[in-house]
Amino acid sequence: MFEFENALDEYLSHLRIERGGSPRTAEAYRRDLEGYLSFLDGEGVTAFDDVTRTHVAAYEKSLTEEGLAVATVRRRIAAVRGYHRFLVREGLTEHNPAESVDIPKSAERLPDVLTIEEVGEMLDAFVGERPSDLRDRALLEVLYGCGLRASEACGLNVDGVNFDDGFLRVFGKGAKERIVPIAGAAERTLSRYLAEGRPALAAKAAAPSADALAAVFLNQRGGRLGRQSVFNLTRKAGRVIGRWDLHPHTLRHSFATHMLKGGADLRVLQEILGHADMSTLQVYTHLDRTHLHEEYAHAHPRDKMDL
Repeated sequence: MFEFENALDEYLSHLRIERGGSPRTAEAYRRDLEGYLSFLDGEGVTAFDDVTRTHVAAYEKSLTEEGLAVATVRRRIAAVRGYHRFLVREGLTEHNPAESVDIPKSAERLPDVLTIEEVGEMLDAFVGERPSDLRDRALLEVLYGCGLRASEACGLNVDGVNFDDGFLRVFGKGAKERIVPIAGAAERTLSRYLAEGRPALAAKAAAPSADALAAVFLNQRGGRLGRQSVFNLTRKAGRVIGRWDLHPHTLRHSFATHMLKGGADLRVLQEILGHADMSTLQVYTHLDRTHLHEEYAHAHPRDKMDL
């Protein structure tokens, strides 16, 4: 194994000096690759040219069978592939047995969502009559009812609210403008806040700025509400239903999921959420497929038959 270990030292030096890697990164690579070389030694492999794709694939399988996280397996196989590329580049061998070995895909992390019942229970807890209470209820209804990001709700302007036609003019990422429908509870609570709550909050500003005069959601000093205030409100709302770290984006995810379950078209949802790429919505189609499977299992007459 001497030539493997000697090449490993050269590879780590390459990472530190030529690639500008940190000592910590180089040490992490050393640990990962020493495990790989130990595996090859156990397989009786002692020369670069003797390593085959089968060996690398078997090493990957052994990592999985150890119960390591997918992210850990991905990192170790990526280190192996980089090591073999280096061996070829330095002329120490002519073939790269790791080149065609697939790095395992990251486990798809589904977005956290609330149930429809949790949303109702949470929103029904905000029933105060103070100006700030009216604002908080309207803000939560709009975040969930229109699928807005926290920054989009904060940036919403009065002239962007059109109740007659039932839409909001929203500015998303990159200041890109889009039209978002508003109706039902979101429309009712926002309308009441604008009529009764916002004027009282605006009056608290001794000399309101042009930005504050334009803003829909105001803070206790009459200025435009900030994102941190939205995060704080969402956490407060989450405590009502035992969700101790509720995030505004969870309300957006919940909106998208509930819309799909209700039969919304995926392309319509893309427009509402302001996603430029349809692939961004694939996670929601997975959630919807899960829902469809549950509905099938519940409703199909032959699903419950013992054959």
